[in-house]
Amino acid sequence: QVQLEESGGGLVQPGGSLRLSCAPSGSIFSINDMGWYRQAPGKERELVGYITSGGPNYADSVKGRFTISKNNANNTLYLQMNSLKPEDTAVYYCNALSIAPPRKAYWGKGTLVTVSS
Repeated sequence: QVQLEESGGGLVQPGGSLRLSCAPSGSIFSINDMGWYRQAPGKERELVGYITSGGPNYADSVKGRFTISKNNANNTLYLQMNSLKPEDTAVYYCNALSIAPPRKAYWGKGTLVTVSS
């Protein structure tokens, strides 16, 4: 089993930056592909981006502003968010997939990011 804990959320002004972290615990090396999702008030959860052995991929809405990285020594995942916009306001969730099939998805409880002046 793997537990994921996000941190780093908060209130930031438009144009500002935040860095989110996702720290796994438990069987941390049983997971590999990891990603970030977000859910804005009244909206469905959407993919922000993910990272595999082939590198990161991003949703069009965040491309060029957000950067996903991972510390492979401990599978800690990061999301660097720059040029934040009010529409980036959401609860951000960390996601991880188990290596062994059938691949199991793990989720964190989320961290709130509010972009407002």
